[in-house]
Amino acid sequence: MMEITLNSYELMQGATAGILRNVASIKEQYNRAFTGREWQVHIEGACGEVAVAKAMGRYWGGSVNTFKAQGDLDSVGWEIRTRAEHSYDLIIRDDDQDDRVFVLVTGKAPNYVVRGWIKAGDAKREEWRKNYGGHQPAYFVPQSELREMGDLR
Repeated sequence: MMEITLNSYELMQGATAGILRNVASIKEQYNRAFTGREWQVHIEGACGEVAVAKAMGRYWGGSVNTFKAQGDLDSVGWEIRTRAEHSYDLIIRDDDQDDRVFVLVTGKAPNYVVRGWIKAGDAKREEWRKNYGGHQPAYFVPQSELREMGDLR
């Protein structure tokens, strides 16, 4: 577990990418059932990516509309999942690439905790499959099952 606080410049980078992602989503109508929380979700998600890049000394390009093609951290192809509450599990979806690394970040700007990682294929265990909140079923990996970030170096 690594606690990360983003500075003003890092927050601006994450927020800008989040805004661009949300505008693209609206334009392309990727999410037709808008809830009004999309701006926050996109900004916090991008800031979570910045937090992982900072923690691991990696490049973060702030890509828009690349989805699962290259990963959230361009230089290594890791996928970052940011959750607002520190007690939340890592979400892995059926269509997540089995060989891809997924990293859990919890918190809200500017303070984040990088919790750990797992490969999607290792996370797709039936005992972790849940259908919370009426959304599509997904795998909710307990934080205790995540590997330490130092293992990725």
